Order: sequence, then structure tokens, then C-alpha cells
Amino acid sequence: MIRKEEVYKIGILNKPHGIHGELQFTFTDDIFDRADNDYLVCLIDGILVPFFLEEYRFRSDSTALVKFEGIDTAERARVFTNIEVYFPKEYAEEESDVSELSWNYFIGFRLDDIHHGLLGEVVDVDTLTINTLFVIDHQGDELLVPAREEFIVGIDQEQKLITVDLPEGLLTLEELEED
Repeated sequence: MIRKEEVYKIGILNKPHGIHGELQFTFTDDIFDRADNDYLVCLIDGILVPFFLEEYRFRSDSTALVKFEGIDTAERARVFTNIEVYFPKEYAEEESDVSELSWNYFIGFRLDDIHHGLLGEVVDVDTLTINTLFVIDHQGDELLVPAREEFIVGIDQEQKLITVDLPEGLLTLEELEED
């Protein structure tokens, strides 16, 4: 059984394309093209299920057409409409270039600031605004921290730790701790 902490979200399946079971796939990370893995994981009725890729082709830098093994008709493909797609972290970790990974890969990592110490665990990534934010669980409170490459000092994939050097005044942890 695949557990949520073993994968990270890379996109969503859209409507079927054509009559042979292809699906439009909108992705935030093209790791499925770069890593040595032949399946994607779909969240179906709350269960993470692997599906083997028969083939895929890119339509743009954020969309592709994917064909899963055993899905050969538009009717069977329609079941996958609006299904979230995940990628196994173990295969992504084999990728040598961390800068190519999407921000969602870092959900579950701990964030450590060189000035304030351990801030907490990244529980989500907010990409709804122009500034991507790590959503941190800081002692039960939500803390929003900019996910900016220039703030990241180091990433330890084995320890699941991101070390950051946040600008002075960006965090007001004292206010959080007084609550």
C-alpha cells in the first residue's frame, strides 16, 4: 500500500483526449520524464493507486497527453477526469538536480532557519499567489514562509531538512509564541 508521505503531488488529470484512452495531464513537475520510473500514482477514492505509463507526449511545458496501460477507451479514461497525480519520492530523490524538483516535493521536510532554529514541518505549499509559500506547522500554528531559492542555504534529502537564511524581520516568532 502506498502511503501519502511516500509520494508528492505533481499534477492533475484532465479530460480524455481522443477515443483510445489518452488523458490530458496538467503537471507542475516533469519529474516523470526525467526520473527512471514507469508509473504514476493516482488518488482514487482516497486511495493511492499506481498506474503504469504506456506512453506520453508533451503538448506544452505544463501539459502532456498520457496513456496508461489497460485504459484503451474514452469511457475508461473519463473515470480519471480531475484525478490528482503523484510521484514516488524515492525515484525523485535519485534525481541529482534538486533545483529541478517542484516545491511540493518538500512537503514533509523540516524547515530550519539559521537565526531562529527549527521552525517546524512543511505541511503544504501555497502556489495560489505570485509568491510561493511554504505552509509550516509551527507548534500547532500555521506559519507562512516564502519558498525562495535565494533563502535556501542547504537541503538534506536524507534527513528531510531544509536550512534557510531568512531576512531579518520576515518572521515574528515572538508574537506566535506569546499566543
